[in-house]
Amino acid sequence: MSWSLTLPQALRLTECLFAWSLAIQTIEFLRMRTATGDQGLWAWPLQRRDIPLTRVRRLLDGLFMPQVHQLHLALRLLAAIALFLQGGSLALMAFLFLGNVLILIRWRGAFNGGSDFLTLVVLTGLLMAHALDRWFGAELAIQAGLWYICIQAVTSYFMSGAVKALQPEWRSGRAMTIFLNSAIYGPLPLRHPLRRPAWALLGSWTFIIWECVFPLALVDVTYAVAFCAVAMVFHFLVFWFFGLNRFMWAWMASFPAIIWCAGQPLGAGL
Repeated sequence: MSWSLTLPQALRLTECLFAWSLAIQTIEFLRMRTATGDQGLWAWPLQRRDIPLTRVRRLLDGLFMPQVHQLHLALRLLAAIALFLQGGSLALMAFLFLGNVLILIRWRGAFNGGSDFLTLVVLTGLLMAHALDRWFGAELAIQAGLWYICIQAVTSYFMSGAVKALQPEWRSGRAMTIFLNSAIYGPLPLRHPLRRPAWALLGSWTFIIWECVFPLALVDVTYAVAFCAVAMVFHFLVFWFFGLNRFMWAWMASFPAIIWCAGQPLGAGL
């Protein structure tokens, strides 16, 4: 069974998965209308104090008025649906990119950490795929966008593992027990296996090694599919234990790029 993707297939899968991820994020923002209003917990009149330039602050004051912000989110949701149903275009991706930058500013750079990072990465790659074709041709532009997504995603997995390997709490296994004790279903039951140092140590090093060797996914398409399958299970477990649903969908949007790149001569030669 061949897991290889053609260039158009990889682009279309990326667009569909990203559109789904973006729609979920946007619906969550729309449901936070009360919390982001002028009297809410995350009111813009409080956050605007971080903007030092008066002219920029005035511009953002207009863009982040509750009614305007809600309109932007509604248009963002419609744009995500259009991306899912019809595919991307330069105008559509430019709108989503600029809108995403505004949302990042609204949340002082990040609302949900790593998922915001991957959302911006995939969005940038898709923008490259649709913006560079007039200079380099459609095929090369799509390749550049997919490689950008792939390199950023693979590197982020590797860096996550490397950082864990440098921290004594992860090397000893204590960090895993600490994190799971603070999960939405925590603390762990007294008889839970991960309360045992040996099992926690094994689990911790399993994650560390898997993340550190993630670049091996680019050796072959089969490897890429296997690594992405494990990653999907990992992100689902993060969602299950910590409620971070955005992570799973944001990272899945990068998987078609990883699988396609693994099937290219550069990926096969690593």
